[in-house]
Order: sequence, then C-alpha cells, then structure tokens
Amino acid sequence: MTSTVAHWDQDAACRSADPEELFAESAQQNRAKAVCTGCPVRTECLAEALDSRIEFGVWGGMTERERRSLLRRPGVVSWRKVLEEARREHEQPHAS
Repeated sequence: MTSTVAHWDQDAACRSADPEELFAESAQQNRAKAVCTGCPVRTECLAEALDSRIEFGVWGGMTERERRSLLRRPGVVSWRKVLEEARREHEQPHAS
C-alpha cells in the first residue's frame, strides 16, 4: 500500500467502481457501503468526507445521513485526527 494523506484515493477499493453505485440512494446504498468493507484507506476516505463536508455519496463506508449525524457532534476540529486515533487504539493488541 502506498497510501499517504495526499494520495489515499490511489489505494481506494472503489477507484474502479461505477460512480453511480457510490452515489446511490436508499437501499442501494448498502451495496455501495459493501465496497468499503476491508478498504485499506477507509479511514482516510471518511476523514476527507467529514473534514470537507462532502454532502453526497458513500464515503468511508458511511452514507450522507450517517455523516451528517457525526458532524452534529460539537467540538471536533479535525475528523482525520479523531479517526486515526480510533484506528490506532483499535489496532493495538489488547493487554491481558
């Protein structure tokens, strides 16, 4: 994986997907979200959508409605920092 913050989209699982699938409506959004499952840059994608306030489409496995819900949370300056920290915590081995 060659992902960097600036070029994360080069490693996106959806880079060859039909854009119509990613900007679907209603129940079809579940198919678009499935493309994100296991994507190596899912966190970067979601952070981009949240920080840039992208209104349409599935980004990082979340619909526009789901992202709007997150954006209502007060006090978050950078979603990229929040999501990267959450990923680091999730990836750490659990201490016994």
